[in-house]
Amino acid sequence: MWKLGIILFIIVGPTLAGIGALIPLAMNGVNQINPMFLAGAAIVGALIAIPVSLFLGKKINDLMSSKGGVTA
Repeated sequence: MWKLGIILFIIVGPTLAGIGALIPLAMNGVNQINPMFLAGAAIVGALIAIPVSLFLGKKINDLMSSKGGVTA
């Protein structure tokens, strides 16, 4: 599960960090952006991606093991 979660974090982490970075850009616009707010929102998005990727890894591992497949 941990190995699969780490592999999923490679995809989920930048995706949620990018979504988090878009929030201040959509609220303020490009010219009026606070750089610390932009960086903070991206970091929060990346931190949210950790439990999301572990949850997805557990679900995929459970699906693979319930059907008799090879477990990660």
